[in-house]
Amino acid sequence: MQRIYVITGCTASGKASLATALARRYGGQILSVDSMKIYRGMTIGTAKPSPQVLAEIPHHAIDVADPWRGCSFTVDDYRRLADDAIASIAAAGDTVIASGGTNLYLKILLEGMFAGPGESKEIRAALKARAAAEGVAALHAALVRVDPAAAERIHPNDERRIIRALEVHELTGRPISELQTQWDRRSRRYDWRMLILRRGREDGNRRINARVARMIEQGLVEEVRRLVSDPRGLNHQAAAALGYAEIIAHLEGRWSLDEAVERIKINTRRFAKNQRTWLKRFTDARGLDLEADATVEGVLDRAGELLELG
Repeated sequence: MQRIYVITGCTASGKASLATALARRYGGQILSVDSMKIYRGMTIGTAKPSPQVLAEIPHHAIDVADPWRGCSFTVDDYRRLADDAIASIAAAGDTVIASGGTNLYLKILLEGMFAGPGESKEIRAALKARAAAEGVAALHAALVRVDPAAAERIHPNDERRIIRALEVHELTGRPISELQTQWDRRSRRYDWRMLILRRGREDGNRRINARVARMIEQGLVEEVRRLVSDPRGLNHQAAAALGYAEIIAHLEGRWSLDEAVERIKINTRRFAKNQRTWLKRFTDARGLDLEADATVEGVLDRAGELLELG
């Protein structure tokens, strides 16, 4: 079974920097585990690696899909792409380093897919019609009533996932969160070693706030304006992405820029909390607690030891 090394943790915990340093030291290539880095043109808001880093170290599952309406990229698409990337990296004799914090992508990569019940065209059509008539917020409110755990996890603007959760509930009479909890966690698709970066809540929040400020300085508003002005239009998943949904609301006149920035910080902190809770399911993972002044160079040796790299 192929060995892969996974670096994960909450947003802004330092995953990408550590993965890059490990790739340099151990001759690795990096597989992104991020559902928004897949999209071309969404660079600043997703904190993609710099062109210099991308030129130095091969990265996979970045800039592989278009964000336009009518273009889709499913979790199964990710699984196939990730499997091909891992096979390619292994064939080159390099170390496979997976880095990112999208929970569903981690689950799919390491343990397989939750298939769930089949689709119902009738139910989906009815839910889409309701979303068009009443807004996605009405569907999310319905999901809060029948499956609060799923509603907490799914972004209020993520129409596709909200519809799927409601569809599963209507088909089975059970919450999708309950079915996913019962999903068999004993299977392993790879021989993985996982390192979870952990920071104190105050430090994590400070880093999130600094990241958001940096993205604004780097031109996030201009990036979003360029995307929404494209006649092809953004698909629901891209438009609901953290940082993008809030700036879209600003550009539509619903919030001032200051309000949008504050919303990004709040929503990112909420997302980090969900990540922190979800990652507890990986009981075989190793944790690395980072102080506020920790540097990549200072934790590199310890990270290598915990991952059993050598």
